[in-house]
Amino acid sequence: MIRPLVSLLFVAFATTAAVAEPVSQAALVADDTAHTTESWAYTDCGLPTDPIQIESIVVSPDPPKPGEDLTVTVKALVTEVVEEGAYAEVTVKLGLIKILTKTFDICEEARNANASVSCPVQKGPYTVVQTVALPKEIPQAKFTVNVDAYTVDDDDLMCLNLVVNFMKKPFFKFGW
Repeated sequence: MIRPLVSLLFVAFATTAAVAEPVSQAALVADDTAHTTESWAYTDCGLPTDPIQIESIVVSPDPPKPGEDLTVTVKALVTEVVEEGAYAEVTVKLGLIKILTKTFDICEEARNANASVSCPVQKGPYTVVQTVALPKEIPQAKFTVNVDAYTVDDDDLMCLNLVVNFMKKPFFKFGW
């Protein structure tokens, strides 16, 4: 039940550089602004010098719905070649409770996702579009996902914090 959610978040967000054909795009400026909607949010927690800079993440449908397909579009800029052996440490929390901590090989995950680009990933702008089927069994809960990615030499590659809220909203709101 949790594995498909983690796979979605990891493949769609953490393998940004390794999953799509490069496209033309203006240079990106890093910021730490939280990008949010009612049901999910992300913050680029990396440094302006990180080799992968996230420009935007868009999901459709928004909000994501258990049991339906979810398409995630990520735009990013790769400023250094991403070599075989790059990896990401992913932590998933349900509230304050860690439900998963795992290290993923970014290049291997890209190959398993049938990516059109393989390591080494060259410098340049990229757009990733990934569609996955969300399982119906996702619990009504708020998940926090932290992705810290590193180069083969253990240097910072990127950092991303995600919050995905699958809790149902009440049909009414109090006015106070």
